[in-house]
Amino acid sequence: MHFASPQVLLLLFALPVLFYISHYRRRPASLRFSSTARLAALETTLRVRCQRWLPALRYLALALLVVALARPQQGQERVRDLSRGIAIQMVLDRSGSMAEEMAFDGQVMNRLDVVKRVFKEFVAGNGDSLDGRPNDLIGLVAFAGYADTIAPLTLGHDTLLNLVDDIQLVQLKSEDGTAIGDGLALAAARLKTAEESQMRVNARIGSDYEIKSKIIILLTDGQNNRGEMEPEEAARLAKDWGIKVYVIGIGDDPETGRFSGPFAQLAQMQQRNLNEDSLSRLADLTGGIYRRAGSGNALREIYEEIGALETSEIESLRYLDYQERFLPFGLGGLILLLAEAALQATWLRRHP
Repeated sequence: MHFASPQVLLLLFALPVLFYISHYRRRPASLRFSSTARLAALETTLRVRCQRWLPALRYLALALLVVALARPQQGQERVRDLSRGIAIQMVLDRSGSMAEEMAFDGQVMNRLDVVKRVFKEFVAGNGDSLDGRPNDLIGLVAFAGYADTIAPLTLGHDTLLNLVDDIQLVQLKSEDGTAIGDGLALAAARLKTAEESQMRVNARIGSDYEIKSKIIILLTDGQNNRGEMEPEEAARLAKDWGIKVYVIGIGDDPETGRFSGPFAQLAQMQQRNLNEDSLSRLADLTGGIYRRAGSGNALREIYEEIGALETSEIESLRYLDYQERFLPFGLGGLILLLAEAALQATWLRRHP
């Protein structure tokens, strides 16, 4: 119970004062009799006993009216979170070259597995340097010789993370390759319609979610050699649609990487497939950044940098949801006053 005007309740302290003035300071009416002995011997009737309690109706009525004037209300304060998140479209390379080994947390695994594990940390958080992206719409596109949507943009990240586990290296040689342009174009198209789709979802579930900005995070270890669209053409589309592209090149730096043994020359040739100038132009064209990740820990640091650049916002809107409850108290007080007046004028009337 909540009172809109609690200061009015101070009037309750005036009721004992009124009672004292009315019953102990007021001189009662009297009649002269030669003797009251016979009157004292009379039996006290129910009507006389009830007359003693008649003032109680009046003071109880006044107390109820005071409570009504204080405007009792029932309900609670509600909090509604208004989220302004980022729409993030991940674009992951699953071509055959992603089977190359990569270091991560003291282990050696293929590049695709490292990319998947760090991506899951980026989405869900790792309890340390990555806080997760709970308020962001996140979708996933994977590509090799062609691009495919793995998960649509969603706030349901549990399902998204389960789908990440299902991404595998390309198996058929005919499907291998690196279609960066097609993957980028598909992700941009998904983001272009994201705001309209989210508006429909908001209307259906009564949400206030708002897309603050749209970004693509592209991860690849090669250069475009398949597909119908050139990467720069896809980047220009993304720019026209207000989408920033963050590009991550996967692989060791040829100047500082770990190349030794009989396969060193082959490894260096594979690294040269990563066209950093082209990838950097994609990022610059859309207002994003390009970074190279030579290990899983380096990849995690790049995600930390992107996370700091693209922050979501949560605003808590507090509002009161109360219902007025003064009417029962007010009616109760009026009924008691009318009852006192009626009894005082009829059955409990005093003489004189």
